[in-house]
Amino acid sequence: MITSKKLNPKTFLYLVTFLLSCIGLSQEKHTISGVITEKNSNETLIGVNVLFPEINKGSVTNEYGFYSITLPEGTYNLQISYLGFQEINKEIELTSDLKLNFKLEEASEMLDEVVITENVEKVDIRNPQMSMNQLTSGTIKQIPVVLGEADVVKSILLLPGVTSGGEGASGFNVRGGAVDQNLILLDEATIFNSSHLFGFFSVFNPDAIKDLKLYKGGIPARYGGRASSVLDIYQKEGNSNRFSMNGGLGAVASRLLLEGPIVKERGAFLVGGRASYAHLFLPLFDNDNIAYFYDLNTKLNYKINDNNSIYLSGYFGRDVFGINESFENIYGNSVLNLRWNHLFSDRLFSNLSLIYSDYFYGLVLDFVGFEWDSGIRNFNLKYDLKHYISDSFQLNYGLNNIYFRFNPGEIRPNRPDSGITRDKLIDKYANEFAVYVDAEHRLNEKLKLQYGVRLSNFIRLGQNELNLYTDNRAVLFNDEFQIYQSADPIGIETYDQSDVIETFTNIEPRFALSYLLNDNTSIKASYNRMTQYLHLLSNTNSPTPLDVWTPSGKYIKPQLLDQYALGYFKNINNQYSIESEVFYKEIQNRIDYIDGADLIANDAIEQVILNGEARAYGLELLVRKSEGDFKGWLAYTLSKSEQRTPGRTANETGINNSRWYNTPYDKTHDISFNGSYDLNEKWQFGANFVFQTGQPTNYPTGQFEYQGVVVPVYDAPRNSERLPAYHRIDLSATLTPRKNKNRKWNSQWVFSIYNLYNRRNAASITFRENDQTFVNEAVRTSIFGIIPAVTYNFKF
Repeated sequence: MITSKKLNPKTFLYLVTFLLSCIGLSQEKHTISGVITEKNSNETLIGVNVLFPEINKGSVTNEYGFYSITLPEGTYNLQISYLGFQEINKEIELTSDLKLNFKLEEASEMLDEVVITENVEKVDIRNPQMSMNQLTSGTIKQIPVVLGEADVVKSILLLPGVTSGGEGASGFNVRGGAVDQNLILLDEATIFNSSHLFGFFSVFNPDAIKDLKLYKGGIPARYGGRASSVLDIYQKEGNSNRFSMNGGLGAVASRLLLEGPIVKERGAFLVGGRASYAHLFLPLFDNDNIAYFYDLNTKLNYKINDNNSIYLSGYFGRDVFGINESFENIYGNSVLNLRWNHLFSDRLFSNLSLIYSDYFYGLVLDFVGFEWDSGIRNFNLKYDLKHYISDSFQLNYGLNNIYFRFNPGEIRPNRPDSGITRDKLIDKYANEFAVYVDAEHRLNEKLKLQYGVRLSNFIRLGQNELNLYTDNRAVLFNDEFQIYQSADPIGIETYDQSDVIETFTNIEPRFALSYLLNDNTSIKASYNRMTQYLHLLSNTNSPTPLDVWTPSGKYIKPQLLDQYALGYFKNINNQYSIESEVFYKEIQNRIDYIDGADLIANDAIEQVILNGEARAYGLELLVRKSEGDFKGWLAYTLSKSEQRTPGRTANETGINNSRWYNTPYDKTHDISFNGSYDLNEKWQFGANFVFQTGQPTNYPTGQFEYQGVVVPVYDAPRNSERLPAYHRIDLSATLTPRKNKNRKWNSQWVFSIYNLYNRRNAASITFRENDQTFVNEAVRTSIFGIIPAVTYNFKF
């Protein structure tokens, strides 16, 4: 008689783990694991190389400085290396599991004959991860930028495949994608607007940043929710050995960062703030306008024991822009993240995060007598695990759940004599859940794979009122005038907040491989599908009251991205590297606007948008010199970014007659150069050069006169013209006094010139009638000419 017994889930998990750990075992194996920190501050280090040269195997530390590797029993030479730090070499006898923690000393304490050969920013030709760039805080601070302030976003704009809408534009565009298609994370929390002062600065304080990675393709399965890129930034944890501070005084802004131990070597705090003050000088010039920003970075961490650590990090920032006390615009991000790191074993690392994120946009119009508030808020629970199963096989898996509340806008009177009636656009709610698994698998010495899948589920939750339309079409096509028009609702459906309006489920596979041609050359390939359930409705390059984040639902479908990439990578003499990639990506359900779309306080936004498609393809080349007195890179991108919205039926014309047209962020050619030269211990020089094809736009094709006023006519295909090409040169010189070596207070002077030859790059070109000649004329609007600046940096 045969009987069956139900397998306990816990027993099944142990069995699977045991079987996986036995893959490839021909003899007894043991695990070496630990945490690597910086000696002076006890700050954990990301991306440290843990190598065993004689067997050509190794590992790197994760975002929390943890590493793990499993090897056969034996005696090995262990090598720990990281750019800017003294290399550690140690012979170990592996007869049982070992826990080895290391503290690295800065390179300045090393002997002259010791040479650093590892650079976290250099391409790893063995790793399947491609289309990813990494920058350190030190590199970011060396790059000359506008007004002398080191800036994260301005730095990544020098990388291949990354552009912006021009000076004064917020955010950045990656491989022909829109600004809203970038997932921006600060300590795992979502940042919805990465810019201060309409793009002049980014929200990231370079003093507080430890690590930055930009994924343009081949995106690991742990990331989701956006269709273009992931910018993943981690803040420093704070100095748990001693109190220290550093900061800077600039022409328009200053910053200060404080850090120190809560409990020596176990807990630390970090508090950093920035503020601009140029507006304080405007009254001297009889100018009542204001424009300033301020932000605050905080972080606390505490090591409970060897297996448990907790972190609490936050960011708060605000921008204020006003004109003559009659107009005031306030916007900014607020995020908070509580994390718990737990080590189940020397092979299984976990991180549990509870995250709150809020983006607020406010507007005050005193001359009209009303205030306007809008924003998006979310609560995020995520649990990530990294399983070091063997020296050739690792698993990353986890889950993520985000609850969204969208406030499209609320208008209310701000004084008793206001003629404005209080009104509130309908709040929207949604929930996004995802589970993922991602494997890193080395098949042999030449071939390494990274593969995984993400399963995402998006629920559009109930709202007070939802319009109903005939045949579910909120946009109608007028056959007589051959134009699209808003449909009239045929009714209204009412929901409770917990009701489900629409549900979307998508499987998102990810795959990447690297094949080693020789010790210095490899080829890589990747494919990834991404799903984006949120949409930013905007027809400007800077944040305005027109910007509305809206979720997918009954009338708006989620965007689906498929991206393919193929690359060739080579290291030369350990100083130079070449990264070349070709990519192609296509996006389904890309939102497009009908002609004359009105986005202002529109409670039925579905009446002015259609679902179309987009595509982008191109070639990227990056040549980098990472060692020596002169360091830098040259980047070139040749690309095309287009979209179209065909008619839904045979008699509809579609948008732009159903033809492909350039997206607003299409840049055919993009060339950038960044270089730094260490003349001696006292002087360091830096330079940038940027050239980009002009931004797509439309110019008038004719004009007519109406009641004595000449009005230009626009009837050409969308974005068929371009602004003039954009280019500029920036220079910087950094003076570090030699007396710094003999005292605790270290100082530094940074002299910079932005736009050296005073190029008047066009932010826009408009047309108007000349008051004197009464002839239509083109008017170029430029944001910046030449800007010299001086910044004083200090560290204690």
